[in-house]
Amino acid sequence: MNIGKAEFVVSNTDYRKCPADGRPEYAFIGRSNVGKSSLINMLTNRKGLAMTSSKPGKTWLINHFLINDEWYLVDLPGYGYARRGKGEREKIEQMIRAYILQRTAMTCLFVLLDSRHEAMPIDLAFMEWLGENGVPFAIVFTKADKLGVNRVQANVNAYKEKLLEAWEELPPIFVTSSTKREGREELLQYIKEINASL
Repeated sequence: MNIGKAEFVVSNTDYRKCPADGRPEYAFIGRSNVGKSSLINMLTNRKGLAMTSSKPGKTWLINHFLINDEWYLVDLPGYGYARRGKGEREKIEQMIRAYILQRTAMTCLFVLLDSRHEAMPIDLAFMEWLGENGVPFAIVFTKADKLGVNRVQANVNAYKEKLLEAWEELPPIFVTSSTKREGREELLQYIKEINASL
């Protein structure tokens, strides 16, 4: 898929105020500092489309970007950022949950995981919650350039084994590097195929 146009449309704290034109939405989520903004910028070929920061917890809102006038890329707040106050964390989690469960236009949720780390309870619990609620999602491993190819593959395989302890079937899995632009074509092709089937 060629992305010729990518533009910011709106930010919200309430899924009911998100765009009402019925275009399919592909949302991206992950723990704070997983490389979400860098991935979005790489996918869209726009350096400053999503704000990147060395400080975790930069995204606080539901951000909609219109791609090729056809579909929305949605940047969701990161979860599990410990330095936020408890009340603030709960508020953001409620906002995320409401969007994921109530937003009928959301076609697929991409869950980002740092390829350098072992399976973390917070990520496993989040994906289990998605499964229990029948939410269509795919896994995107980020920062693959930070490790050698064999090490990345070993980490991904270990993660798969961990998931298979609870899951009969695994969701689609992508391995990406924003720096080296790895995984871009595969991810965009996946979105293109889903769009074609709608």
